[in-house]
Amino acid sequence: MTTDPAAAEETEPVTGPEPGGPGAGPGADDDGGSTDGSRAPAGPDDEAAAGATDATDTGTDTDSGEGGASESESESEGPAADGTAAADTTAQLSEAEAELAAQRELRERIERRKAEKAGPVQAGARLSGKAADLLAAVRAVESGGKPPASVFTEPEPAPRRSAPEPVRQPQVMPSATPAPVASEAVDTVRAVLVEGGAPEALAAQVAAVLGEGADAQLRENPWQLLRVAGVRPEQADGFARALLGAECGPDDERRGGAVTVWLLEQAALAGHTALEAQALHAALAQRSVPDPDAAVQSALAEGDALVFQDALDEPGAPAAPAPSEDDGEGEEAERPVRVLIGLERYALAEESLADGLARVVNSLPKEDGSAADWESAAIGSAAELIRAVAGHGLVLHTGGEASRAEPAALAATARSLGLRVCAAAHTPDGRRRFAALLASAERAGRGAASGPDPLSAPGFGTEDETGAPDGPRHGTGEAGTDETVTTVAGLLAGTEGPGRDTDGMLRTDLLIVLDAPQLDVESAAMLAESLPDGARLVLSGDPGVLWSAGPGRVFADLLAARACPQVASRTPDPGPIGELVSGIGIGELNQVAAPGKEVVIVPVRDAGEAVHRTVQLIADSVPRAIGIPAEQTQVITPGHGGAVGTRALNTALKERLNPGPGRFGGFDPGDRIAYSPAPGRTVPGQVVKADADGLHLECAGAAVVVPKERVEQTVRHGWALTAHQAVGARWPAAVVVLPGDAAQALTRPWIYTAFGRAEQHLSVVHGVDQALPRAVAEVAAKPRTTRLPALLRAQVPAAG
Repeated sequence: MTTDPAAAEETEPVTGPEPGGPGAGPGADDDGGSTDGSRAPAGPDDEAAAGATDATDTGTDTDSGEGGASESESESEGPAADGTAAADTTAQLSEAEAELAAQRELRERIERRKAEKAGPVQAGARLSGKAADLLAAVRAVESGGKPPASVFTEPEPAPRRSAPEPVRQPQVMPSATPAPVASEAVDTVRAVLVEGGAPEALAAQVAAVLGEGADAQLRENPWQLLRVAGVRPEQADGFARALLGAECGPDDERRGGAVTVWLLEQAALAGHTALEAQALHAALAQRSVPDPDAAVQSALAEGDALVFQDALDEPGAPAAPAPSEDDGEGEEAERPVRVLIGLERYALAEESLADGLARVVNSLPKEDGSAADWESAAIGSAAELIRAVAGHGLVLHTGGEASRAEPAALAATARSLGLRVCAAAHTPDGRRRFAALLASAERAGRGAASGPDPLSAPGFGTEDETGAPDGPRHGTGEAGTDETVTTVAGLLAGTEGPGRDTDGMLRTDLLIVLDAPQLDVESAAMLAESLPDGARLVLSGDPGVLWSAGPGRVFADLLAARACPQVASRTPDPGPIGELVSGIGIGELNQVAAPGKEVVIVPVRDAGEAVHRTVQLIADSVPRAIGIPAEQTQVITPGHGGAVGTRALNTALKERLNPGPGRFGGFDPGDRIAYSPAPGRTVPGQVVKADADGLHLECAGAAVVVPKERVEQTVRHGWALTAHQAVGARWPAAVVVLPGDAAQALTRPWIYTAFGRAEQHLSVVHGVDQALPRAVAEVAAKPRTTRLPALLRAQVPAAG
């Protein structure tokens, strides 16, 4: 790799910060620090209950809450789009609302199933069709009557009708506009907030979160204000003192329950689905709750949280003591357990996910006559994966970027066998790249097989079981990519993919989920619940990248549980960048030969020089020396705040690459942006224009209109991103900035993810000295507390 930037890239001498750029001192951004991972806890038993402490205390931003709680700090690029009044937008179901509706449907389905299991079953009450007719005939004979003759005659078979083509919404990415709240409700809440000294700007949020009678709820329990994202306990305490006066105190039962729920929500932002009781008690004590146990019991009694006892059967846990003869008959030795407290939504999601995965594992027919067809197709590097999928309902596949060709070969094989296939990636860029791999695999398959015309192969103009042509759609130029290759969010929202049948199940026989480490527990549960009986599920991804922005670590938990076959790809990522990233994955930061300047190290001394050299690389050095234009180069930095965070870098890059007054809420046409339609999801794009409807964006080829009141919360400039925002996408060139104040935030997964975003060229603006190799060798991912492994052990036996 090259370390002399002057020789390697013909860069000009360093003369100081870019004119007009941000300040070089640490106080240039009021966020203070620059790391994006500082809110995450060090472990489930560390301070503040493994992320249960106030995530805003550090003064830095986190990617896991992008567009969500962290956005409430209102430190985006500027106010809403312009001063014109926004016209009423169309009443179209937004993507975020569709996801929320799917979550509500999932919870209702779980509750109905539990109620059905718990309720009594009357004889014959659940029979239908022929079975019900026969039961009626038997009862008629027993009572001395004559059974109907139709019971013993076979009816004429009804003609089979092809299933209608599912109705899809237009291919436009809607913004996540919250449901409107009545102005009267907002006004009454505003009056209570003003009385308590809270910002009246929170009125709409409070009314939406607390729902009907929000003003009365606040007067009865002022600490309900903690349910609004961004509000901290000390702020809620001041609000409560203003409303309640002398009767307000730290030992108030209402305060204890509200702070308990708030801590669990902060833990969820850090990735935990539950907290150990001991860690939660410690966090409550740190928040001046005099009786933590009573506070937890209050939250449990209100139904805001649930308690669980999971057996400690994990590897390395002490074995349960064997019963002795003195224990008495019928007495069993007590097994060690851990007591966990969690929010209901994540508890239901983990239980639903475990149920759904168990159903996928057990519902695949043992013998369906297709084994020989699968075996004959198992050739090449994907042979092991194809054989595993042939005989199992759930398969895990691991590997780097190059290994994605194996799931593509699997999808092409399954389509050639007549199966309905759907593949879902984390980002639109991942969808595009996998669609190209799938098209290549299908062309290779048609070239290897003799006989049929390529255009008559599955997916190329032929008709599927619905009678609808399965050729290129919406100008994709490839076969059926709109149905076959989707994003996870689009598949769950119903805006992409094969659609659903009358039972709400996905119309697919094989679902391949790419970028599986990015699956949070709720998304994974919805996917598992949506698969029909007999369908196969393949989770494919790189275990070395950052985990999901939302709670849980689904892919890592499944790998650890060993509940299904695991196929590790042997296909290495090519080139110097692939060699460098592969070494980082095993804890080694190696020197790699880069004769084509594929990897360049640019040392810097301070924050000002880091900003200057980053702008220089993007605007001049990389386009001139490497031949990759600025619009195809992505800057990645550890956090949003600080002197070299995304805000400072985007300010400097905008001034150099697209200067303008920022008259549309800080944005101008042509600005690169990062749009967050939902917490934890980021879609790169570009500003097109702004009008009364809001800010018009182009994101992954789709038109997006963001209402001006949502711009501040959902849109940032996007020349510079954090690694959490960039995961799942790749660019021809990447510039990774490592300022000195980010040394404590660096971890091996962060470095692995950031460096792996580059396809052809990687520049590292290096200001952390030995902290970089130390992080690669010693700093692993921060642990997350989840219940999924214990739930899986109870339902799915370990494979082999």
